[in-house]
Amino acid sequence: MSNMSTYDIKLDGDVLQVGFGGTLATGDKIVKDVVLRLDEMIISGEIQGGELIKINGRASVLVSQVLGYKLGKIYDAIAFFDPKIGDKGLDRYVITVSNNCKYQIGDVLDISRKEHRTNIKVAICGFANTGKTCFREGLKQALLQIPNAPKFYVVSGCPDGDGSWFSETAKRDVDLAKKLKSEYKAGFSEEFADFKAKEFRNIEEPIFVFDVGGKISPENRIIMAEATHAIILAKEDSEIAIWENFCKDLGLEVLAIIKSDYHGTEDFIESEAPILTGRVHYLERGVNASKREVVKVLARILVSKVRG
Repeated sequence: MSNMSTYDIKLDGDVLQVGFGGTLATGDKIVKDVVLRLDEMIISGEIQGGELIKINGRASVLVSQVLGYKLGKIYDAIAFFDPKIGDKGLDRYVITVSNNCKYQIGDVLDISRKEHRTNIKVAICGFANTGKTCFREGLKQALLQIPNAPKFYVVSGCPDGDGSWFSETAKRDVDLAKKLKSEYKAGFSEEFADFKAKEFRNIEEPIFVFDVGGKISPENRIIMAEATHAIILAKEDSEIAIWENFCKDLGLEVLAIIKSDYHGTEDFIESEAPILTGRVHYLERGVNASKREVVKVLARILVSKVRG
């Protein structure tokens, strides 16, 4: 499929590699493209069916339903890759569909990872209301626009409900998103931090990005200790040194120091090396920030870090 498709599917041995393409689209369009691509692969004999198919890559709930329905007709069992439960040198797949007594739903398959991976774990940090959630989602979309980019995983490390679902909902209904967030919101406890740290420790995708709560706190220290790099967002110059020192204490390499200018109308890049510095404008929940110049440059920097 083209690099600018809505959803990419290719077979690599016994693993179906999947992921969102370079063209943004709504769920209805994406699932139609998934059906067309699978039918094309089945008719051509590229996908022939059999005992087990493993699926690796990013899939929405809608896409997962279609993959399970279509592939479940020609395979006895389907296993999805779960990046949260991997381990050093291992990819782990969870059986999600099975008509074979050899595989039980919920079984975990340990698959040795043969190739050496360069991976980076990047924490987006800064005080509250600097736009970290919007920036994180914009960075995710910008990575999607890079042809043949390494696999990546972008999530929230906050207990405030600002996951990807929040940004997608806010694009359509800000009030509903805020209501759902308030119902979902959890306390930022040590237990939450320990849970997130364990989850992040096991993620081995080449590029892993997460944001954290807007405080210098023991909980953020626990979570950010699992990172290798950091991006600092700040509204004022006085905030920068505080987060720089926090990152230094954790041994994190700072990739970017970005001023967040809510009322600005354009981005400004001061330098790209040795770290990216500049200003990003109007980071508002529900706004697509993927086309901001700072965000696009940072996405390219993350890819180059992995590719070397």
